[in-house]
Amino acid sequence: MAFRTPTENLAWLYFQYLLVTGLYVLEPWEKSIFNSVLLSVAAMAGYTSYVFVPVHLRLALRFFSDVFGGQAESAVALVS
Repeated sequence: MAFRTPTENLAWLYFQYLLVTGLYVLEPWEKSIFNSVLLSVAAMAGYTSYVFVPVHLRLALRFFSDVFGGQAESAVALVS
């Protein structure tokens, strides 16, 4: 399906979103409430991932480096 403008492409994607989620049967104010809640949940999940995933990755890396024979932190500090 060839689109003429990016606006038509976005309109088609929004229409697909409405069909897949079943929002096309809701009234406009219900759609806006649903979209607001969905956007809020997505924003909170993104922020939480941004804040906590690096911490967990660093702890996992430290754990697995200790498990698989990495140097202890005190030995690394003495070498530096």
